[in-house]
Amino acid sequence: MKLTGDTIAAIATPAGEGGLAVLRISGTEAIPLVSARFSGRTKLSAAATHTAHLGVLSDADGTVVDQVVATVFRSPHSYTGEDTVEISCHGGLLVSRRILELLLRSGARLAEPGEFTKRAFLNGRMDLAQAEAVADLIHARSDAARRSSMSQLRGFLSDTINELRSSLVDAVGLLELELDFAEDGYELIDRTKVAALLDGASRSVRDLTETYAVGRFVRDGVRVALVGPTNAGKSSLLNALLRESRAIVTDIPGTTRDVIVENLLIDGILFRVADTAGLRTTSDFIEQEGVRRSTREAEDADIVLVVLDTARDRQSQLEEIGSVVAVNEGKKFVIALNKVDLSGEKMEEWGDLDGPLGSSPMVPISALTGHGMRELEATLSGVIHSDRAHETPSTATITNARHYSILLRVTTSLELAIQSLKGRKSGEFIALDLRNSLDELGAITGQVTTDDILNSVFSRFCIGK
Repeated sequence: MKLTGDTIAAIATPAGEGGLAVLRISGTEAIPLVSARFSGRTKLSAAATHTAHLGVLSDADGTVVDQVVATVFRSPHSYTGEDTVEISCHGGLLVSRRILELLLRSGARLAEPGEFTKRAFLNGRMDLAQAEAVADLIHARSDAARRSSMSQLRGFLSDTINELRSSLVDAVGLLELELDFAEDGYELIDRTKVAALLDGASRSVRDLTETYAVGRFVRDGVRVALVGPTNAGKSSLLNALLRESRAIVTDIPGTTRDVIVENLLIDGILFRVADTAGLRTTSDFIEQEGVRRSTREAEDADIVLVVLDTARDRQSQLEEIGSVVAVNEGKKFVIALNKVDLSGEKMEEWGDLDGPLGSSPMVPISALTGHGMRELEATLSGVIHSDRAHETPSTATITNARHYSILLRVTTSLELAIQSLKGRKSGEFIALDLRNSLDELGAITGQVTTDDILNSVFSRFCIGK
C-alpha cells in the first residue's frame, strides 16, 4: 500500500442550498485533525472504524461553526485506503465553506480534482478501469450509462483484460523458454499451441473492440439528425418526441434555420435529437447556411431520421434529400412518413424506397395527432438495442475512447506476432510484439501507467471525488 503523507480535504457535495452537505478528509492525519476541532460524546481519535458520531465543530477560539455528524473510516477499510473522515453538516454554501476553511487552517490541503479516487487507485482499492468507471457513473445521463458504469466498476472489464493478459503471458513464457536453448539448436515449444493462444487472444480483443460501436452510444448518447424537405414536419416531430413546444412551427417554408439539439431518453438510452433546416435550393443566404448545417449534422449523426410529408409528392421530396442521403450511404437511416392524418389516397404512393433508403425501417406517423410516435421511438431504440442483443449484465463493453485506442494498438501488435509466428521467425521477435500487447493491456487497468495517463484520467473528476 502506497499511503501518501499529506492530508486532503474537500466538499464532496454540489454547491448550493440543501438539507445537508458532506466534506471528506483523507490522509494520515485525517482523524486527529478533525478530532481536535470536534466535541461529542466520543473522541474521534479513539473511535472505531465505520462509526458515526454527533457533535459540534469549533474554531480555534471556541466558536461553534456547526453541529455535524462525523463518520470515521480507518485504513485500509475506506474508500481511499487511508484514514478518512466524512463530515455531514447543514447544507448551504456558507456552512460548508466555513468548515472547509477550518480544516485547511488545521493542516489539511485542498484536494485536487479526483484525488480521493486517485488515492484509492494508488492504494490498491481499485484498478484504473474501475476508477474511470467512478467518473462515468457520476456523469451518467441515462440508465444504460449507469448500468455500464456499474458493470465496469464491479470489475467485469478488468476481469476480461486480466484473462487476456494471462493467456499472452503463457505464450511469452513458452517463447522465452525456447530462447534459453536457442544456441543449442533446440525447438522446445509447440508452435501450434502458441498459434492457438494468439488466435484466441486476437479474436477476444477484436470482439471487445467491436463493442465500442455501441458502447460509445451508451456513454455519450446517440446522435440523431432530423432531416427532410421544408415543411415535412421535422420541428413538429421534435416537439412531439419531447412532449413540449421546443421548436417554432409555422406553415412558412424555411422557418427552421439553425440546429436545435435536445436530449431524449428512450428505453434507458440517451438520444441527442437535432432538428435541422429543411433541405431545398434557396437564394436566401441565411437559409443556405441552415442547409449547410443540416448536411453537416447528418454527416455527424449516428442515425439519420428522414422526415417525409406523405401528403405531398413523393418523388420531388426524395430528390430534395438525395444528396444528403448519398453522402451518408451506409449509415443507419430511419424514415418517418409524417402527416398520415392528411395524406388520404396519397399514402398509397409510399411503398418501398430504392437506393440507400431501401432497407431502412419506415414508420407512418402524425406529429400533430401523435399517431405512430410510440412505434417510432421503438424503432429508434431497436436500431441500437439490436446491436446489444448479445450483452448480459456481466458482459464487458468498451465505452471509453482511451480503452478503444489501446485495443486497436493491441490488435496491431497481435497481428504482427501471428505473422512472425507463421513466417517461422525467431521467438524473440514474436515475444517483443506480445510484450507490447501486455504493456498496452496493462495501461487499461493501471498495471502499466505513467503520470501523464493518471493526470489525464483524474482531471475529469470533480473536486471531492
